[in-house]
Amino acid sequence: MNETNGQLRLEGVWAGYGKTIVLESIDFNVAHGESISIIGRNGVGKSSLLDTIMGHTTLHRGRITLGERDITRLRPFRRVWAGLGYVPQEREIFPSLTVTENLAVAQGHARDDFERVFELFPQLKERRGHRGSQLSGGEQQMLAIARALLVEPSVLLMDEPSEGLAPMIVEELQLAMGRLRRERSLSIILVEQNSRVALDFAERCIVMNRGRIVRDGPSEELKADRQLLDRLIGVDVA
Repeated sequence: MNETNGQLRLEGVWAGYGKTIVLESIDFNVAHGESISIIGRNGVGKSSLLDTIMGHTTLHRGRITLGERDITRLRPFRRVWAGLGYVPQEREIFPSLTVTENLAVAQGHARDDFERVFELFPQLKERRGHRGSQLSGGEQQMLAIARALLVEPSVLLMDEPSEGLAPMIVEELQLAMGRLRRERSLSIILVEQNSRVALDFAERCIVMNRGRIVRDGPSEELKADRQLLDRLIGVDVA
């Protein structure tokens, strides 16, 4: 495990792409070992928030710290070294490489011992000789998560892992994610369009709208109040 304490903090963050500001006044923190879900309609800034944490956007103001370290100005690869793991929405696995080769690339050197991630995703062990292009969508997502775990992050960011997957595969992925949350002492931030998956995964849920956080609180409250959930992630009323 990386030496940082696993706590991620964003303070007064304004960010976007070039001069275009997408995120405004973002303040939140994730404790060591805590899991949170981030939900909201399409285009409200959820993925941009993860991009900002990873250093892929233009930061206009604010501060980001990981443990005791200020990572605000670090380049993305140095944020990975500092303790961030990232599972992008597009998965971005290498289609021409085998499962084992994809994992070896992530680890930085050839190695055939990936038992920790194979325990989490036994399907990958069975298909370790298959190329990325030969895997199902669910298996590709599992490979993307496994690859991120190999850098031993203290904070894992996952961007809509259930997108485009069949309901049965989503259930399998949920089981693996639940085991990951229980068995590893890392913090997890899950961006998820499927509100059911998001609220079941984490006890704490952040709701975003128009680039801002509009709610940060217990998931159980949203699960118990469907009208509140619909109002927060439904169609805006001008």
